[in-house]
Amino acid sequence: MTDSQPTRRTLLRYGAYGAGAAALAGTAASWDRLTAADIPGRDDGALVVATLGSAFDQTAVGHLSEGFRRLHPDIQLRVNAVQAVDWSDFFAKILTQIAAGTAPDLVYVATEGVQLFAQRLGVALDHWVRRDADELREYFADVHPSLVESMMYEGSLYQLPVEFNAADIYLNKQVLRRADADFPPPDWTRDDFTALLRRMKRASDSHFTPYFWTNRLWGGVVPWLFANDTNLLAESKAPGGDWLWNTFYSAEQRHGRGGGFRWTTPQATDDRVEEAYEYLASLVSDGLCSRPEGGNGNNLVGVFSTGRVGVTPAGGFWAGGLHLAGMQPDGYDVQYFPRWRTQRMQYGAAGYALLRTSKKQDEAWEFIKYAARTDTLTRLFRTNQTTPARRSMLNGARYAETGPNRWQVFYDTLDRFPDTGPIPAPPQVAEVEQVLLKHTGSALASPRSVRPALRRLQGDLEKAMERDA
Repeated sequence: MTDSQPTRRTLLRYGAYGAGAAALAGTAASWDRLTAADIPGRDDGALVVATLGSAFDQTAVGHLSEGFRRLHPDIQLRVNAVQAVDWSDFFAKILTQIAAGTAPDLVYVATEGVQLFAQRLGVALDHWVRRDADELREYFADVHPSLVESMMYEGSLYQLPVEFNAADIYLNKQVLRRADADFPPPDWTRDDFTALLRRMKRASDSHFTPYFWTNRLWGGVVPWLFANDTNLLAESKAPGGDWLWNTFYSAEQRHGRGGGFRWTTPQATDDRVEEAYEYLASLVSDGLCSRPEGGNGNNLVGVFSTGRVGVTPAGGFWAGGLHLAGMQPDGYDVQYFPRWRTQRMQYGAAGYALLRTSKKQDEAWEFIKYAARTDTLTRLFRTNQTTPARRSMLNGARYAETGPNRWQVFYDTLDRFPDTGPIPAPPQVAEVEQVLLKHTGSALASPRSVRPALRRLQGDLEKAMERDA
């Protein structure tokens, strides 16, 4: 994609951490068969990196390749920017490459795929991280420990996070003025949020939607579950990880950290889950928000920028998306997700996963380190199409042209709310997401639909989690 096509390329990030992972599950299930299909003559000796084509524009990919070649002239590099509609389509195309005997060495993987790759397809980075600890201290000092922990699985680290997006709240300032409403404070509550939606609705016509959200794992119902101090699956921490925390983080920073997240027992019929769904059902029935729709919100930039939507959950990627669509920096701003029982928020992250079939693992590690450097990420993320994992990259100069004014919110979502965590993405994430989307749609058909739909969701989640990923 080029900058002349901002809507599709940038808005793919709107679903970047909520896209289906069914294709990835298929890759894992077929792994034994696929790895036996190594076809001689297909390997040209290059280190092959597969990225989602929409993640970086062609100029950025060129910078990525050229910079690595200057640093490592002895390593031939090929970056395959795989053009795909979303992450699910991307993983399907990676599966095709594996089946053809042309598996890449590294694959760009978002939160949904981290644990499945770690369990079936990936290589732990512990050995190299320990070996190059002195070189990596600057990186870890610049990256929030929660992002690192989200890339761990059962005590080992499988990716270095290079970007993330938390589900903060974007507000259209034109709509706020029309409703004669003030911009909400950082500690606003769910009741404040509801009152603002009602005020926006009273000041607008029938074509206006106060709150728009998309039915998906990232940014859908999950932020409301987190705010109500619950989750779709019981959440805990795996043991281990001290080797990393004790090496790179202070006692305060590593407090409560473990060897990665575990999501286990389904709890869709928990009272607080039901309460969150009933709240969303009430917003739908009162005409304060959209009915849950699937997809990645491709039409949202247009309706938000023209004032037909008042507020929506989105991450730092939307700063670049709104700018490319022509919205002025003072036309919108961003705030934390509102408080309910807690103000814990959710995010998704991404980084490069090393495949077990790679014969160039040491070279691949050099690329992983290079891809996490500040100068590399500065070139890649020059259009603010995401939130850099490096704290130092978020500054006033970065957001001067695109906005928002409150750009600090993006990283402060982690720094000010240290319990903010990743979306629930166990190795069975493909089936978990599928049943969540299905039953969320039926649950919010009416307030009376919530309880029976959640019972069906619970049953399907139990079946999904009982299966070996």
